[in-house]
Amino acid sequence: MSAPLILHIETSTAVCSVALSQGLQLLALKEDSEGRNHARQLAVFIDEILKEQQFSVSQLDAVSVSEGPGSYTGLRVGVSTAKGICYGAQKPLIAVNSLQSLACLAIENHLLPTDDCLIVPMIDARRMEVYTAVFDAFGKTVHATEAKIIDVDSFHALLAKHKLVFLGDGAEKCSNIIIDENAVFIALQASASGMIKPALAAFTRRKFVDTAYFEPFYLKDFVIKEKV
Repeated sequence: MSAPLILHIETSTAVCSVALSQGLQLLALKEDSEGRNHARQLAVFIDEILKEQQFSVSQLDAVSVSEGPGSYTGLRVGVSTAKGICYGAQKPLIAVNSLQSLACLAIENHLLPTDDCLIVPMIDARRMEVYTAVFDAFGKTVHATEAKIIDVDSFHALLAKHKLVFLGDGAEKCSNIIIDENAVFIALQASASGMIKPALAAFTRRKFVDTAYFEPFYLKDFVIKEKV
């Protein structure tokens, strides 16, 4: 049996990214980071990748999509497109946490300074807020996804014991606030290529989401509370 062919859609940030993989092998990647043009670019990228690789939607084994947290509009576009493909072609849908895929991207690209460091991906929310989580150097979750307002004391306890690698589009604005010898900032943006490993793991476990009822992970409760 050949390795599963999976289409990956990442739209949680300003980056519009589409990848096609077979097993753990990246077959094709198209992405643009010039702005939030997901609605215009996403379908084009998908069509181009499939045509260039000479595959049809019917040959896909599954579609994976970034579930969030992240941009409300971007996530809606990505999930709606993924659902449309899955409905039309009767394919299973896989949801991948946007922060987890960033952590996987750092691991796979050998960007970590040590094997005992912790990875702190950040997706920009607003002002000094970010969506974040903490993973170890092997991609295991240490602290679950949360919305966090960054100040000088953020991650103080972890920084006292570990080297922390901050990355993602929310990390840049925090680099002048989180100042510590154990804090490392890496310029790494969201990419569908980071979804390959977690999506394959989910496919192998048959861990699919319900295409009819699945909704992106917005962390809306945090946003509402902050506006009150």
